[in-house]
Amino acid sequence: MKKNKFLRISKYKKLRYIANNYKKNLYIVFLPGFASDIDGDKPKRFLNFSIKNKLGFLALEYFGHGRSSGEFTKGNITKWSNDAKTAINKIVKKNDFILIGSSMGGWISMIMHRYFSSQIKGFLGIGSAPEFLTRIMWKKFPKKTKYEIIKKGISKIKNGDYEYLITKQLIFDGKKATNKVLNKKLNNTIPVTMVHGQKDEVVPVKYSRMVLKTFPKADKKLLIIKNGDHSLSSSKNLSIICKELQKIIKKVN
Repeated sequence: MKKNKFLRISKYKKLRYIANNYKKNLYIVFLPGFASDIDGDKPKRFLNFSIKNKLGFLALEYFGHGRSSGEFTKGNITKWSNDAKTAINKIVKKNDFILIGSSMGGWISMIMHRYFSSQIKGFLGIGSAPEFLTRIMWKKFPKKTKYEIIKKGISKIKNGDYEYLITKQLIFDGKKATNKVLNKKLNNTIPVTMVHGQKDEVVPVKYSRMVLKTFPKADKKLLIIKNGDHSLSSSKNLSIICKELQKIIKKVN
């Protein structure tokens, strides 16, 4: 594993990332999910894939995630999207790249199309969760939780083995028109593949279908992995995903 690096954004802000740099080669840019870091199996697998195939690579931890600076509760989609935009500008620069977005990373990947449309040559989503804050989280919250978020500004949410602190500002930021992606068409003609677990209990498969609908001109594919969960982090599932990534690269090259 390559040594972790930190991208200095300001005097008080730095973002942790891993990269495999090439001057003129195609890059793979991995955008992780909500409250995720870059120590997991996906970033490692995609980094190794990139090294093996002589591709550039970037994976980052957003503000308040992993070992990047900042408090998680002060982060939101706007800030995390800006982090991704800044890291791509600084590390990938003018190189072409393929986006891999995991869960929330799928949402942020769609926002990246506004800034890097000509550089993005492919998009692979893993359990993509566009607009999940309002369409999934807020809708499922009981009245008591909603009341606590509105009145106190924060509430602790349990989801399986995980606990998240959900803030009012995070939910309201997710509602902003600038962060909505499902109401706009992206006319890129790139390969777009959505991979989703059949047994994903966090984000329904319909969200991957919704993503594909926003790409009317793309070379589209939906792959549903039988018995797959939300993370799709097992070695077997990552092998399937890497095969799909290889197919996108062949189409691009």
